Parts: sequence; structure tokens; C-alpha cells
Amino acid sequence: MGTIREGGCFCGAVRFKAEGEPLNIRICHCRNCQKAMGSPFFARALFDQRALTVEGETGRYPSSEAVDRVFCKVCGTRLFSRRTNGTAIGVALATFDDRNAFAPTEHIWVSEKIAWVRLDDDLPQYQETVPQ
Repeated sequence: MGTIREGGCFCGAVRFKAEGEPLNIRICHCRNCQKAMGSPFFARALFDQRALTVEGETGRYPSSEAVDRVFCKVCGTRLFSRRTNGTAIGVALATFDDRNAFAPTEHIWVSEKIAWVRLDDDLPQYQETVPQ
């Protein structure tokens, strides 16, 4: 069994466990993430969906054909971005109990970055997604 990291929403009604290491850790600056998170970007750790267990009642909103946004139905905390094809789920970094468990390794969709956001962390930046 791999490392298990836990987290949850603001009110505690939803708790989750993520097992193992994330596939990647990115900051997304796309407009969908900005709107869904109510923030200039979405900092998240991407896991295989099978690595995540969730307890508590969540709601979901289909923000695109490919992604559902998952939130706590009680307090509204935005927790996950779940790919509808069943492959991966992005977990908001600040929702982990140890909010320093992961550090982002790159920025994606900087072409849609809010103008006043300054990226001076020396991480790789991609205009859209990471090239294949």
C-alpha cells in the first residue's frame, strides 16, 4: 500500500483519501478553472480515479464534455475536477489536510492567465496544455 494523504471540505462533511503519488501537479490558468474555482487559477494534484476514495455527499457540475467539477453539497467547497472518461481526478491542493503535501511543477493554459497574476516561480509554463 502506498502513501495515503487525506483531506476534506471546509465544513468536514466530505472527506477523501488519495493513495500513492499523483500523476502530475499543475496550476491551471484556463478560463473554465477560473470560473469553477472562483479564483485566478486551479492548483491541483492529478490522481488516477481509482486512487481516490470519498466519503460524504458531493455534487457535480459538468463544466465541459470532458470534466465534471465536484463540490461539497453542504458548504460548497470546490474539491475535484473529475474527467468524465473515468481516468483521472484533480484534487485541489488546499483541500489536503497537509496543505504543503504537494508543490506544483508547472503552469498550464497561461494563454488565459489573468493579466495581474505574476509567474515568477521559475516553473515551466505552457500556453495551453503540456505538449505530448
